[in-house]
Amino acid sequence: MTKRDPLAHSDYLAGLTLQVQRQLQKAVDNPPQRGDILLQLFTDVALEVDDRAQELLYGPFAEARNDTTKPKVCFYEVIAERYVQVPDDGKAVFPLFLQLWSLSFSSQIFALLFHQWLFEGPVEPDSVFLRYSTAFVEGATNIFWIDVHSDTRRFFSLYHYTLEQVALKSQCLRKFPNKVQWELVLLVSRFFFFYEPVEKLGDLLYDCDAFTICSIGSAADVFVMELTDQLQKIKVEPVLIHYLQSAKSLKGLELRASTSTRLKSALYSFTAPGGPMYPTRDVRRVAWNTLDCLFPVGRNSRHLISFFFRLLHPYYWPASFWNFVLTLLAGMYNKVFYVWHWVTGTIQPQHRHD
Repeated sequence: MTKRDPLAHSDYLAGLTLQVQRQLQKAVDNPPQRGDILLQLFTDVALEVDDRAQELLYGPFAEARNDTTKPKVCFYEVIAERYVQVPDDGKAVFPLFLQLWSLSFSSQIFALLFHQWLFEGPVEPDSVFLRYSTAFVEGATNIFWIDVHSDTRRFFSLYHYTLEQVALKSQCLRKFPNKVQWELVLLVSRFFFFYEPVEKLGDLLYDCDAFTICSIGSAADVFVMELTDQLQKIKVEPVLIHYLQSAKSLKGLELRASTSTRLKSALYSFTAPGGPMYPTRDVRRVAWNTLDCLFPVGRNSRHLISFFFRLLHPYYWPASFWNFVLTLLAGMYNKVFYVWHWVTGTIQPQHRHD
């Protein structure tokens, strides 16, 4: 399904999969230490492949892989390719996973190492595939939250593969039960704004056939409902601001009245200080901008109501007044700075071109 970099058929590559099998066997044989062993294995497979390892893995193609314009590859990507190319290596690992299924990080490791095998390998019976896909969705969800909580994109390739090679591939989705399709489309919807540019939103909404099995609304309705749930769970300020700014791309979508109200309420909850969300000033500012962009009707009324509610809480007055003074001084400074440099000829005045 994907165009892959050529991997050298080396002992080093086989050794990676053998080491994974040994670590899982070690976890099975040492119940008291299972959690620590699985955590260490998860950490190891999530590491980036260094230059020396790339030479062993890619042979003469390693120099091309060292191109700084290309994203670094992680060990889990290499091992996942190995399992789909050499299925026998994976078959030796599955019995070990079944014994560790309920432990922390087992589903995360499974999602990282077997996501390509799961969707590109031979089709399993529905009951078997449902178990594997459920483990994948659970593991991938936890993995993506690790990126969200740390505001990194270490597992971007896993998300991008799930979106581009599974969710947007009709021939791939049709092989699986409706329940699996539905779980996958919800998964990619929750984390879409975190990993993908807003310009690709149309590809997801209009090219993903899994939305058609939904009876609760259009693709846009489903996406927005997942987005509003996601906003309530994000606690990292830069990520929350990014989500709120990205939500402006929803402008123009046709939504049901209930979905539109739900989105408006979610955005409005971030515009006021205090509980239940306790947003920072930057979050409130972005939330107001997004709310006014998506729902321009009633803008003045909303701001007026918000102002009067702020008057009912005197303990917010000093901070609001201080922020107003700083904003006013900053505006005056920028104006004076611009005029001074214009007078001295440092910059040229800007003219509007009609």
